[in-house]
Amino acid sequence: MLKRLFRLSFLAVIVWAPIPGFAQQSSQEKAPQEKEQILWQKLEATIGGVDHNLDGVLGVAILDLATGQKYVLHADAVLPTASSIKIAILAELYRQAQQGKIKLSDLYTLQSSDLVGGSGIAGALTPGVTRLTIRDVAALMISVSDNSATNIIIDRVGMENVNTLLDSLGLTHMRLRRKMMDVKAAAEGRENIATPREMVQLLEDLYRGKVLNKQMTEDFFAILSVHKESYIPRELPEDLRIANKPGELEGVRNDSGIVFTGNHPFVISVMTAYLRREKDGGDAIIRIATAAYQMFDRLSRSSQYGRVVSLHDTGNP
Repeated sequence: MLKRLFRLSFLAVIVWAPIPGFAQQSSQEKAPQEKEQILWQKLEATIGGVDHNLDGVLGVAILDLATGQKYVLHADAVLPTASSIKIAILAELYRQAQQGKIKLSDLYTLQSSDLVGGSGIAGALTPGVTRLTIRDVAALMISVSDNSATNIIIDRVGMENVNTLLDSLGLTHMRLRRKMMDVKAAAEGRENIATPREMVQLLEDLYRGKVLNKQMTEDFFAILSVHKESYIPRELPEDLRIANKPGELEGVRNDSGIVFTGNHPFVISVMTAYLRREKDGGDAIIRIATAAYQMFDRLSRSSQYGRVVSLHDTGNP
């Protein structure tokens, strides 16, 4: 009897004993993700250095659309959006077009009363004669940040409807509170505002089809991806698709958008305010966007072990 018990105990030890190398294998399976975190930590260090050296206020939010991982710094600071609010205006225009309330192909005749400061191309067109589709007007609002075109779109969709859309997405801090170049409204504190976190969430919701159907989403991003003078793309490859909208005011420099980096597209919003030198704010955005792209580009082209594979790679096997 004692012999039998001894034999059973011995077998139990064999069955329940850890398999040699099993724990080590589990650790190795987690290693690639842990290595990626080192890159995120280096990005965080770079952004921290930019923040430390900037004579002003910096807010940053970055989202990996492939994994959902985020980086945030002062991301809930409510800051002036400047022209970046035009992303929300464009979203509401397309939402109403989807609902049949507006036709993007409808024609609009430019009027002298439409022209405001910062009109850009609209100021060079002939009032009473020039006719554009509503989509063309929206394209001017985004591509050259034409303020007259923007106000035409705001009048067409309704300011409160833009804010209702934002409320429906849980974006309670982002607000359209004045038309473009309304200095009186701005002096009274009615500024267009957002947080970096909410700018990123709006773009993510649009990207994931939570706001518009597939056809409208594609056309929305086609408009937003038109090349423009801005900070995010400044030092990135010319053929890289970037759907973004910058913004500039006195003491304010912003840029928010989606960078379509291979299988690791990412959303980025960098907002600055209280700048002593506006150029420093623009430079901060450029540096942060470039550092983020360099990380996501490597992640997009790397194996799980960290080898970056390019089509022109001619290294020895």
